[in-house]
Amino acid sequence: MRSEMNPTIERILQNIEKVMTGKRNVAELSLVALLSGGHVLLEDVPGVGKTMMVRALAKSVSAEFRRIQFTPDLLPSDVTGVSIYNPREMEFQFRAGPIIGNIILADEINRTSPKTQSALLEGMEESSVTVDGVTHELESPFFVMATQNPIEYEGTYPLPEAQLDRFLLKMKMGYPDLDEEIEVLSRAQKVPPIDDLQPVVSLEELRKLKKEIKEVYVDDSIKRYIVDLASMTRVHSSVYLGVSPRGSISLMKASQALAFMSGRDFVIPDDVQYLAPFVFAHRIILKSEARFEGIEAEEVVNRVIARVPVPVQRLVK
Repeated sequence: MRSEMNPTIERILQNIEKVMTGKRNVAELSLVALLSGGHVLLEDVPGVGKTMMVRALAKSVSAEFRRIQFTPDLLPSDVTGVSIYNPREMEFQFRAGPIIGNIILADEINRTSPKTQSALLEGMEESSVTVDGVTHELESPFFVMATQNPIEYEGTYPLPEAQLDRFLLKMKMGYPDLDEEIEVLSRAQKVPPIDDLQPVVSLEELRKLKKEIKEVYVDDSIKRYIVDLASMTRVHSSVYLGVSPRGSISLMKASQALAFMSGRDFVIPDDVQYLAPFVFAHRIILKSEARFEGIEAEEVVNRVIARVPVPVQRLVK
């Protein structure tokens, strides 16, 4: 990442690196989403450390961690919670589901039906859940990191487009390189590092960081740049449905978080360019002929970035 890292952010990243080897970029992007109020979709094969990443992040920021294992028979009420009648009190009482927490791991989200997948939608978008007509607010911060195996694996359900659009970022972890995997084996010989991991910031400090990020300056030229990128995806020859205004807002908020993490109080074009593939690609629907030709959404976004002129005027007040 460019510039000198914010000291508090650096402490969090170094703490996560005690558990995760060679995955600093994934940790950085996860923090971008957490601090900007978004959510993350991690797509990769089993066994590369997706669950460990979420647990390490939760422990580092003193957050309440909850895990939902998605299976084909999971019901929406298993996610949100249920109202149970208490005969002694003669009233219904809400029994919270695992979505009531700070950092939620939605593990293998594409293993369950679309109906149950959609149970996350209200929580991710509105920071609340409604059960039997009663709305229950979710405590801030509320952050969902969902994992999914590639859809080529048997027994999976592709996420609906409406669900994908709720995720600020979509990314992959990838396999570690040779030296990194050797380090993973060495750590696995001893007590798992996650067991000894201690918080380095409090939830109150995290909430303060989130407020400070909203004050990061975004010049009108940067806003125009973001909108131009989104607009270009809507007219691209390979694209059936381009990035929505929600995608533009998401890219701006993520860029503010990245700028803050990098020790700046203003956004620069580099922030936008770095984040655009992670924010835009999963929001694009390609034409069938483009998919047949093997064109990927990330490739389209990178072509758009190369074509749209970069603002060069002064970006600070």
